[in-house]
Amino acid sequence: MVNFTPERVDALMNAGTGRRIMVVGDLMIDRYLWGHVSRISPEAPVPIINIADEEIRFGGAANVVNNLIELRAVPVLVGTVGDDSWGSVFRDMLAQKDLSADGLIRDPSRPTTLKTRIIGNNQHIARVDREKVAAIGPQVQQEMLRFIAGAMPDIDAVILQDYNKGVMQPALVQEVIRLATTHDKQITVDPKFDNFFSYRGVTVFKPNKKETEEALALRLDSEVNIRKAGAMLLERLNTRAALITLGDRGMALFEENGSVAFEGTHARQVADVSGAG
Repeated sequence: MVNFTPERVDALMNAGTGRRIMVVGDLMIDRYLWGHVSRISPEAPVPIINIADEEIRFGGAANVVNNLIELRAVPVLVGTVGDDSWGSVFRDMLAQKDLSADGLIRDPSRPTTLKTRIIGNNQHIARVDREKVAAIGPQVQQEMLRFIAGAMPDIDAVILQDYNKGVMQPALVQEVIRLATTHDKQITVDPKFDNFFSYRGVTVFKPNKKETEEALALRLDSEVNIRKAGAMLLERLNTRAALITLGDRGMALFEENGSVAFEGTHARQVADVSGAG
């Protein structure tokens, strides 16, 4: 078990101060509509919700921005938005945090990904997704890579966030890893299923339990199998560390030097789990 003392937490927080962290991935907006259920609709057996409040947050890969700001780092966000009103909203959200939108590439072939969650009487009732799940085109990939190549010398580390929406294409991923490696930058990856083994050579690989089980065809139902999975990830991905999140069982960290650490969790009651991966 790893023990995070107040001194260790403070040291970790200070380590991020002023660091420029590039985040590349599938960008989204999380929209929350909060209201009260007044009655059941006469048109269909569904609740009528009187909306009292609306909240808009960074979602998907952009959710990392908030975490990096808490660590006093400077996020440099790279991804696509649509040529639409929500794309403009996304840019405004960055401006409100004094962050650059130079890494946002407009893609007229797809809308800005929007996840609208409807919550009535503190119950998550429905979610409405507005998105296009398809590979980004070669031109958009080239625009992203031009920005990444130009920004890389001034970056301290890179985070790749894959949500299987089409941005993290293997060719783009491999070029980003090559650029980061050439400039001796650390690379952390939060993968998804489709491109799981496209991230060979990164510094830290952080899948969750379900992703790991599916990719390795191995049930993580015992410490023996979890240790086996960690060793397999280190070998197949040639990564310095593999961090497997295990839901309510916590997480397991495997390092190339043979070190293994398990960390438990503390239960918390939440109404919405977006960004909790």
